[in-house]
Amino acid sequence: MAASAAAIRSPLLWLFALAAALFFASGYLLLDSAAAPPARHPHEGLRLGGSRRLVGKCDPAETLLRVFMYDLPPEFHFGLLDWTPGAGAGGGVWPDVRDGAPEYPSGLNLQHSIEYWLTLDLLASEQGAPTPCAAERVRDAAAADVVFVPFFASLSFNHHSRVVPPARGSEDRVLQRRLLQYLAARPEWRRTGGRDHVVLAHHPNGMLDARYRLWPCVFVLCDFGRYPPSVANLDKDVIAPYRHVVGNFANDTAGYDDRQTLLYFQGAIYRKDASTLLLTHPN
Repeated sequence: MAASAAAIRSPLLWLFALAAALFFASGYLLLDSAAAPPARHPHEGLRLGGSRRLVGKCDPAETLLRVFMYDLPPEFHFGLLDWTPGAGAGGGVWPDVRDGAPEYPSGLNLQHSIEYWLTLDLLASEQGAPTPCAAERVRDAAAADVVFVPFFASLSFNHHSRVVPPARGSEDRVLQRRLLQYLAARPEWRRTGGRDHVVLAHHPNGMLDARYRLWPCVFVLCDFGRYPPSVANLDKDVIAPYRHVVGNFANDTAGYDDRQTLLYFQGAIYRKDASTLLLTHPN
């Protein structure tokens, strides 16, 4: 039975992994273009479609994946970025990304921003934002390849994991409990037990409590370091790269033999801070 389930899920997993890679690549392009046009209001730090490299808009006929995304309340996603619902294509739950989107925090927060980019890509596919897409959002769960859970777990942990008196628990843990209650009541979750659900917990401490209840799903993680194999493993989950937060070299055409400085990334929490080690060139 387990072997049969694995055989069914394997093609779907690889398809999602490919789509996730394309999602993230498009996210890099969007972030690079963020500073080009001036923002018209505080939530337009990101300008979808502002880059000249992004031509055309989402074509459902060319997408690789059909995704059903829950309309979770804003407290689980863009509300964590101080966005408040209003009129527009989002219908009160989502921002209208055709005009811009809430700005994601800078610095080390960007390492785990995949939750933000994937959600924006799905919204853009539905709202008609002038950006290409690797997946399209569908409203019928029966027609979807996967079910996407748009909880910004990494952002929730980074900003709300500390207990603020007089509360006895952190806001992050409260959101995790509410998410579990929400999913348990959904027919989409009950139909498969969550096996076709995609949950993002890219920060190693994200979903610290809920992960043990969500184990049947497809996790998108940065690594397996803090997960037991019974909860996360290569048979069902996807490892996504960190968002690169170190500036690129401009007009760098040097080849391997021309370099006398080795650049490397320090580990632990500062894994994306660059350090240098001077080497003597063998020639």
